[in-house]
Amino acid sequence: MITTDQQEQLRGWFAGRLPDDLFEGLVEVVVDREEITVVGRIPEPRLAEGTSPAEKEAAIGARVQEFRERTREDRIAVAREAEQRFRRKVSWGVECGGERALFTHIAAPVMTRLRQPERQVLDTLIAGGVARSRSDALAWCVRLVQRHTDDWLTELRESLEHVQRVRAQGPDTEFRGASADAAAEEE
Repeated sequence: MITTDQQEQLRGWFAGRLPDDLFEGLVEVVVDREEITVVGRIPEPRLAEGTSPAEKEAAIGARVQEFRERTREDRIAVAREAEQRFRRKVSWGVECGGERALFTHIAAPVMTRLRQPERQVLDTLIAGGVARSRSDALAWCVRLVQRHTDDWLTELRESLEHVQRVRAQGPDTEFRGASADAAAEEE
């Protein structure tokens, strides 16, 4: 798990490294064990007053696509540098006109063992047309839980950060550091 300080340092690195004219603003930098997702705000297309929702949606989609193509080389250069530095893949997205679009993002496989009642939940979602497969159904369940438990998950993450700070101050900290130094000297 990444700490708040590490998250802020990562966001700061991207804020300093991204070309000034890439985004209007850096909206979000999210990180987990496999991936860093960078989302920036781009300008909305200028539309006439009274534009229909369908026209607005098409204009925003075209703006996002234009941005994606035009900035590809800059984003690839930053991603390569970040992937080497942080040992994680970098994914990109934008916000435009209240809409969010992710260009590239990885889907990491997650192995799990489920008992029959849990599998039946997934199979019901498939039968109901909510999901195409058990994997898709499980992802749907995770998104549903995430949507309804943001406060709880935030509190849990803050608690885990506190645990990491306390562990770092423990008596084994010096021993672990000395063991690592000794191992490095033996090589």
